[in-house]
Amino acid sequence: MKQKVIIKILGTGLMFLLLSNLHAQHMKIPYKEIPQYPENYGPGNVVARMIDGLGYRFYWATEGLTDTDLAFKPSAEGRSILETMEHIHTMSHNILLAPDAQPYVIGAETPTYSFEELRTRTLENLDAASKKFSGASAEEMENFKVIFQRGDQQSEFALWNLLNGQLSDCLYHTGQIVLMRRASGNPQNPNVNPFIGKTKE
Repeated sequence: MKQKVIIKILGTGLMFLLLSNLHAQHMKIPYKEIPQYPENYGPGNVVARMIDGLGYRFYWATEGLTDTDLAFKPSAEGRSILETMEHIHTMSHNILLAPDAQPYVIGAETPTYSFEELRTRTLENLDAASKKFSGASAEEMENFKVIFQRGDQQSEFALWNLLNGQLSDCLYHTGQIVLMRRASGNPQNPNVNPFIGKTKE
């Protein structure tokens, strides 16, 4: 009898520790809310703020998705929610590389991530990219480049292409996730407020 009680207590304690650890990891993920806005409208700060807005939207678009949601696709030819997330993750990597003018290697083997890993890595990429843009001057941003590398060949583009390309595309696809999860029967939290940047509990 005592052994059963001890085992039950240990099991409860272990479960509590696991849940606490998961909760702590969840709390560390950036963009549950949009950070405080910068002190000025410098060019780097404006781009950083756009990235922050994307991060907040992506956080809540992907919060609480189920396996059924992740597999949902609007048509046989369309991307599923999970595939759309993978596409956004790739572009978040492009955004992160641009301030350092580092190339994105096309065709490089990429690992397969779980939903939680994919979501966390995407949000961390966006958070890190925002910090790289934050405070950057127009002169500094002239050196920010979008570079693609395939084998020995490199294609280089100005930062302007990132704004109308990957950054805008990520916003577009995040909206698709919101729409698809509604169609899947699991709509986004109705208290999400991108204008204020906070979600009412």
